[in-house]
Amino acid sequence: MTTTKILVCDDEPDVRDMLREYLTKRGFDVLPAGNSDELRNLLDTTQVDLVLLDINMPGEDGLTTLRSLRISNQVPVVMLTAAGEVIDKIVGLEMGADDYLAKPVDLRELEARIKAVLRRKTEPTPEPDAGNVPKTAPFGTFTLDLTAAKLLDAKGQEVALTAMEFNLLSLFARNRGRVLNRDQILEQAHDRSWDPFDRSIDIRISRLRRKIEPNPQKPQVIKTVRGIGYIYDPS
Repeated sequence: MTTTKILVCDDEPDVRDMLREYLTKRGFDVLPAGNSDELRNLLDTTQVDLVLLDINMPGEDGLTTLRSLRISNQVPVVMLTAAGEVIDKIVGLEMGADDYLAKPVDLRELEARIKAVLRRKTEPTPEPDAGNVPKTAPFGTFTLDLTAAKLLDAKGQEVALTAMEFNLLSLFARNRGRVLNRDQILEQAHDRSWDPFDRSIDIRISRLRRKIEPNPQKPQVIKTVRGIGYIYDPS
C-alpha cells in the first residue's frame, strides 16, 4: 500500500516539526519545506498527494506561491495562516486552494480536513441517487466528460480543474434545470469542510464562471437565482 505524501511548507521549524511528528504517527509520509523554493524543488522531484502551505512566509508568501503553482500543478493545497483573516481565505480560495485552516491549528481538525480533501480527490464523483446519469455535459463552449473527469474546451484540450471544481460541475450536470440551494450543494458535493455561512460556495462558483462563461459578470450557463442558489441552464 502506497503511503500518502504530504508536503508541509512553513518557515517556522517548530511548526514543521510538530506537523511532521503528528502526521507521521498517523501514517502519512511528510516532506518539510521552509520556503517556496524548497517546495518547488520537492514538487519537481517527488509525487506529492497534498500540500500544507503557510500564507505568511517571508520572501515569497503562500498566496504568491499558490498562484504560480496553479499554472501547471493541481495538487490539492490546504492553506495555513496565523491571521485567520477572511480576506486571506477568500483570496486563497479564488486562487484554487482546496481548504483553509487558521493557526494555531487543531491537529485533529487538520487531519480531518486533509482526509476530506484527499477523499474528494480520489472519489470526485458522488454516487447518483437514481435515473440515467449523463456521460458528458455542455458548459458553454466547454464539455464536461464525467467518465474521464475532464473539462475540455472547444478544441478538445483539457482545462485544469481541481477536484472541488469537478465536483461542482458534475453536480450541476446531474441536476440540469434544477435550482440548487447552498445546503444542497454542500450535501451533494460531499464537501463537508465548507462552512455554509461563509462565501466559499460563491467563491468556487465565481472561479468556475471565469473558466466557462464568455462573460463571467453576466453568466449564462450557471445562473444565480437570487435569494435561493444556482441553476445550471446550458440552453
